[in-house]
Amino acid sequence: MKKLALFSMLFVALSVMAQEKPVVEFNERTHDFGTVKEEEGKITTVFTFTNQFLAPLTIKSVRASCGCTTPNWSKEPVAPKGKGEITVTYNTTNRPGSFTKSITVVLTNGTEDFTEVLYIKGQVTPKAVAPTAEVK
Repeated sequence: MKKLALFSMLFVALSVMAQEKPVVEFNERTHDFGTVKEEEGKITTVFTFTNQFLAPLTIKSVRASCGCTTPNWSKEPVAPKGKGEITVTYNTTNRPGSFTKSITVVLTNGTEDFTEVLYIKGQVTPKAVAPTAEVK
């Protein structure tokens, strides 16, 4: 009975340890653009990651939470310990105020899919409004 309990505890511990190790390690999971001007238009950041998995991983899909955010990524497999990139562009035009957008990344080893969520955030200051002429 003691051996069964010990085996069960060991199995649970190993399972938890296996789940805690990330499949990929990102340079950051949230990028803060800080305060930007609306007239800047498109602002871009690059999320880099390292494949921590024992097999090559391919980015299967990258979805932004809205149409104002555009992701681009490499389609080539990333070898174990290799690096990959996801470029994310946010369009500030006509979007004054604070923003937080999510980017859902699905990676695959060909058999199993892994989902990671990244974020961009910032504050867009509105462009100055041109004074209107008075009508007399």
